[in-house]
Amino acid sequence: MIFYSFSHQETILFPSSCIFNVNLDLSFGGSIDAYGTFQAGISGGGSLPAHVDKFFEAIEVKVQNGYGMTESSPVTAARRPYLNVLGSIGLPIPYTEFKIVDAETDEVLPPGSKGLVKVRGPQVMKGYYKNPSATKHALDENGWLNTGDIGWIAPLHSRGRSRRCGGNIVLEGRAKDTIVLSTGENVEPSELEEVAMRSNLIQQIVVIGQDQRRLGAIIVPNKEEVLETAKKLAIIDSNATELSKVQLTNILKEELRKWTSGCSFQIGPVLTVDEPFTIDNGLMTPTMKIRRDKVIDKYKEEIASLYK
Repeated sequence: MIFYSFSHQETILFPSSCIFNVNLDLSFGGSIDAYGTFQAGISGGGSLPAHVDKFFEAIEVKVQNGYGMTESSPVTAARRPYLNVLGSIGLPIPYTEFKIVDAETDEVLPPGSKGLVKVRGPQVMKGYYKNPSATKHALDENGWLNTGDIGWIAPLHSRGRSRRCGGNIVLEGRAKDTIVLSTGENVEPSELEEVAMRSNLIQQIVVIGQDQRRLGAIIVPNKEEVLETAKKLAIIDSNATELSKVQLTNILKEELRKWTSGCSFQIGPVLTVDEPFTIDNGLMTPTMKIRRDKVIDKYKEEIASLYK
């Protein structure tokens, strides 16, 4: 098996029998030649970032995304070769059920409504070993597993381009990551972070704003790239070796505006930090996911000043 890692959270698997001769010319839109027995790549771990999904579609490489958790052994849903709906994690696998519920009332929501994703099936665990309190939090009495993810199920349509999409599951972020602004609006930060990470000026980012009027961001900048950008824009001399804090922040703010202009929410104040988020400093999990709560706690004083 060949492992192709495209992002921090997703791994694309290509069968070892595949042979590729790839020739990309991005300046003219790109082209790719491939030969062998390749049918599709398999992605697991969660929903693929939209730009990754679109990239593989553009070069005509089919990627079937799957979804699951350790607690579900692990697969619960996957795209099908005959129904590979971009942006989704596909349909439930056989003997597996999904439902979307209101996070506060546990009321089952209709297709198309966004809420907490729950799953039930023979592959779902019976509980955590010698940990009944954790088991009670994750599983209800009817065997439904709380995935902790926010998502929705595509409604059925009898006609139109989406008529075959009904029943596909779409994930939009983690329930515990949802930011509630003081205006009452709910924001899934993963959308903004995913888009912002496409900038070569941004090494890492955490979107913040809980109980605030607007969103902000904590950014670990790629200083070398920011410095080069500042020189190209004539913000500093060509022989300069560093930027002021204000110059650095202003360039990153403009970069965020450029990349997130198509998003539902925009980012306001920005806090730049020098120390990257890593496993060693406790700001990343062993699976390379940023510990949002730890980052926010570490910089809580700076965040408070940012919103004054």
